[in-house]
Amino acid sequence: MNHTAHTIEKAVKEIADEMRERADRGEVAHYIPELARVDPKHFGIVVIDDHGHVACGGDADMPFSIQSVSKVFTLTLALGRYGDRLWQRVGREPSGSAFNSIVQLEYEKGIPRNPFINAGAIAVTDMILSGHQPREALGEILRFMRFLANDHSVTIDEAVAASEQRTGFRNIALANYMKSFGVIENPADLTLGVYFHQCAIAMSCRQLATAGRYLAHNGRNPETGMSVVHPERARRINAVMLTCGHYDGSGEFAYRVGLPGKSGVGGGILAIAPGKASIAVWSPGLDANGNSHLGRIALEALTKKLGWSIFGV
Repeated sequence: MNHTAHTIEKAVKEIADEMRERADRGEVAHYIPELARVDPKHFGIVVIDDHGHVACGGDADMPFSIQSVSKVFTLTLALGRYGDRLWQRVGREPSGSAFNSIVQLEYEKGIPRNPFINAGAIAVTDMILSGHQPREALGEILRFMRFLANDHSVTIDEAVAASEQRTGFRNIALANYMKSFGVIENPADLTLGVYFHQCAIAMSCRQLATAGRYLAHNGRNPETGMSVVHPERARRINAVMLTCGHYDGSGEFAYRVGLPGKSGVGGGILAIAPGKASIAVWSPGLDANGNSHLGRIALEALTKKLGWSIFGV
């Protein structure tokens, strides 16, 4: 083990030990019944450096619902198919509003502010669905996740997907509203079916950190040398993650952590230290903005210990 790997291992162990003992754990996502049942005591962290060394702590191999972290990967897929034409259907500016807000959508005539709020992600999923049956589109998303994670055991939690479909009234409203402006091309219920299932993909921190490695290394997997996206596109995805990846808490995350990151209401966060590492953390308790409470605290501690903020030490 090289010196850097040893330093990362030490930092990860210290953070996992500290997070295990903390009493302030946030609140699980009660509005999705299946997520409301998850024990907030869980915490996992995995860091995979540029040499492929894996440092892990806590519940690193326990699968959880990645929810909106999936939006990074569907954006990557859609950009691969449509290129910059995608930006005609969705913006790339921070929202400043809740992840499921409908007010801004009305003001901007159905064009979602960015691909990481719910409306924007639904529009991106609609683009992936176009020309396909829902089962085919979902299969493409799942195959892409398995390819990136190098693990064919990645699957969809059908109970979570069903729970979201039963209770996703706000997302149904967003999709129908965009449909009225012609932003959604397919039948709204079909697009939503793919979207709910995409959000219900279950992964562990280890799988998620592996899947995100291409974003830390100019669009390619450093282990295989295989290119996933063009380097410029990887940089741009990271830029949108930095400015929009935590909804109306994105500024606070950039200020405190200083890395591109994408959260999900399942309590997961994928964070990217460009040129250095792919990082996944999971703690189910959320803050007021719907982001993992301890996940953000753990990432802030990690970047301080390792000097990994993109804004300098």
